[in-house]
Amino acid sequence: MGIEVEKIGYGFRWRFVLLGGLVMICLGTVYSWSVFRLHVERGFGVGATLSGLPYMTSLAFYAVMMLLSGRVLDRHSPRRLMVAGTVLVALGWLLSAYATGIWTLTLAYGVVIGTGVGITYGVPMVVVSRWFPEKKGLAIGLVLGGFGLSPVVTAPLASALIMEFGLARTFGILGVAYGILLPVLSLFFRHPTQEEVLGLPLPKASAGEVGEVEVADIVKTRQFRVLYWNFLTGAMIGLTFIGMTGHVGMDAMGLSSRQVDGLIPLFALSNGAGRPLFGWLADRYKARRVMRLSFALMALGSVLMLVAEPGRILLFALAFSLFWMNLGGWLAIAPSVTGRMFGARNYSRNYGIVFTAYGIGAILGVLASGMLVDLLHDLRPLFLLVLLLCASGIYRTRKHGRAKVLT
Repeated sequence: MGIEVEKIGYGFRWRFVLLGGLVMICLGTVYSWSVFRLHVERGFGVGATLSGLPYMTSLAFYAVMMLLSGRVLDRHSPRRLMVAGTVLVALGWLLSAYATGIWTLTLAYGVVIGTGVGITYGVPMVVVSRWFPEKKGLAIGLVLGGFGLSPVVTAPLASALIMEFGLARTFGILGVAYGILLPVLSLFFRHPTQEEVLGLPLPKASAGEVGEVEVADIVKTRQFRVLYWNFLTGAMIGLTFIGMTGHVGMDAMGLSSRQVDGLIPLFALSNGAGRPLFGWLADRYKARRVMRLSFALMALGSVLMLVAEPGRILLFALAFSLFWMNLGGWLAIAPSVTGRMFGARNYSRNYGIVFTAYGIGAILGVLASGMLVDLLHDLRPLFLLVLLLCASGIYRTRKHGRAKVLT
């Protein structure tokens, strides 16, 4: 009986990774904001700070709803939560088509889509983490890879739709498409049964675990504080540059809109690859080493941009591939390390708390970068700031690693 259960569990579980990746591709259209952003600025007559509001608000609500949905995920069917969340995502796109200004667009794109993404996003992660107890980092990374890879499909699609139909109708088309596809995909998600759990491989013990930790207690641990601040820093850097890709490419590097749009699939591939790559690394190596590697790579990207001259498209492509990849990396590091440090029993709620760092990082990064561009009309201070943030992240991780807080 045990062998039979194990075969059933193993055979079924990979379908949830595939389905989760497809859902994430649709949800990840939010990362194509750089395609919409310049059209929003021209259409609504706003600058870089205000044009970042819908994107920033969407990411912030996405993070807040991850926290709230994590509290109910263990008590409700994955299908119900996903259907509710995906309907909101589709509704947000449809309402965006009727936005009359930046504030109504922020409400539709930011609040409604962000809420829907936040409700939906955590469900495939929790489902696959239960189906893959022995390789959570890799399984979650593969699912989240769809979110990062989304712009490979959605950015060229959105760009072509805008050229053909305009911005408003493009929002509407995406709303209809997601309103049909996403609720249907949601119906296939479920947790393993008790029999199937018995047949799944057992996770290996990790030296970095502090055992099963209650939700109210994790914020009191030093492990949580280090993980939280590192995640906030990594997310802030990555989200800032994802939202500023078009501005940097055209304004600082002197590239054409076509050239920048042509690089978006490369950046999205980097983002998507970063999730399973860093998820695998987080499963295999000590958390502090993986975190330091990510900060070092983002620092390298900043150095490349500081020395790059206008027209150096290869340096721009390499630097921004590093930024996009490492944002994807942190979205695999954080859930994997959360589960390893604080246990599986309260994983969805614990990670919901950790994920608020992503929302705070989005607000700080998008606001600060937009204000710098509007006030200074110079991007060099932004890259210098990122160098300082990376240096502080490496120092913080190294310090706590020596104290055995991070292993």
